[in-house]
Amino acid sequence: MSQKIPIRKFSFRIIIFSVVIAGLTVLFQWLFPQLASPALPFIVLFFFVITLFTMFVVMRDDQGKEGKRFVSNYLLSRVVKLLSCLLFLLLYLFLNRADAIRFAIAFLVIYFLYSIFEVVLLRMENKEIQTKPTTETKNNPQ
Repeated sequence: MSQKIPIRKFSFRIIIFSVVIAGLTVLFQWLFPQLASPALPFIVLFFFVITLFTMFVVMRDDQGKEGKRFVSNYLLSRVVKLLSCLLFLLLYLFLNRADAIRFAIAFLVIYFLYSIFEVVLLRMENKEIQTKPTTETKNNPQ
């Protein structure tokens, strides 16, 4: 039986990460108001929500369908995230053309930060799960 990353553990980490990113965006808006999009807080909020949702899809417990289900859930989450990002980006660019360049640059930077965060977190958790001895090996050492 495979183990999944605990949802609460990930939620806590994504909250901390999002607070740090939000703090950095506020600092950036304060230091460089001419370069910062006024929509920065909404970008961070969007990525917080979409990352939490997509990782919930990946980490939900599917009993008896371990490896294949994880891969399909992961791929599904990537498609949902990509389409949501494109929709959010295009909608904002269509509605607010004056802020298009600043918004698009900020959006891409934050997109990559959250993507790197997800990959690093999944790798760390995967290593942790693989190094934990299972209950069978604890009870039956050979």
